[in-house]
Amino acid sequence: MIEQLATLAPGPFHWLSLTVLLFAIGIYGILTRRNAVGILMAVELALNSGAMNFVVFNKYVAPSAVDGQIMAIFVIAIAAAEVVVGMAIFVTLFGHRRTVDVTRMDQITDAAGTN
Repeated sequence: MIEQLATLAPGPFHWLSLTVLLFAIGIYGILTRRNAVGILMAVELALNSGAMNFVVFNKYVAPSAVDGQIMAIFVIAIAAAEVVVGMAIFVTLFGHRRTVDVTRMDQITDAAGTN
């Protein structure tokens, strides 16, 4: 029985199911988190599931090409740039607001009226 389970390899349905699950967890995190850092992590999870889709489709559609891996590297690079910009915005807002709660960031100025 164990030998049979060890020889089973996941197919495209299994990999795509995993990417859909990761994407759904990322979207859920984006919609439910109040902490800005948690939202950025959820966005990263959703982007990485998309990058994984590129690799999975490349493996099963054109296994001799590396187009999916190259696109995944571009997605990872863009995601890293997105995190840098997002963190810069959140650090600036934290300096003014003293919180990373995104529900309290609905106005440009703080309660004292200063920028």
